[in-house]
Amino acid sequence: MNPRTLFRIVAVAEAVTWAFLLLGMFLKYVTRTTEDLVPPAGAVHGFVFLCFVVVTVFIWINQRWSVTTGLLGLASAVLPFATVPYERWIERRGMLSGTWRLAPGAEAPRNAVEQVQAWVLRSPLSALFVAIISVSTVFAALLLVGPPDFSN
Repeated sequence: MNPRTLFRIVAVAEAVTWAFLLLGMFLKYVTRTTEDLVPPAGAVHGFVFLCFVVVTVFIWINQRWSVTTGLLGLASAVLPFATVPYERWIERRGMLSGTWRLAPGAEAPRNAVEQVQAWVLRSPLSALFVAIISVSTVFAALLLVGPPDFSN
């Protein structure tokens, strides 16, 4: 899978889970018909949000985006549905083109961050396992902290 495809999938997934969460919040706070959708929607959205952050940073490194471009990518996850227009914007500018530049047989890593990315590309199954454990650990910690309280 190339950077363009990976980013597009995660950007769309993040927007879809925003819709799921907003629907749950609409049913809870506007129609007051049910609260049952908010916990699963919040959990799914939170997990996909964390995945989007990881993928954005990974592609930021690969594509050598500027700090501004990378931070805009991260910020796009905070606004409902903004990940899709952001993905289209960077795609139109050619910022998702090409392959993994640190893949085996390609460029040599130049710093510690690029060495981590090169390891991920050399050992994708091990890296996937580490990523799932890492994102799940952060997700579990956030669940322990609890959802935001908007009642104040």
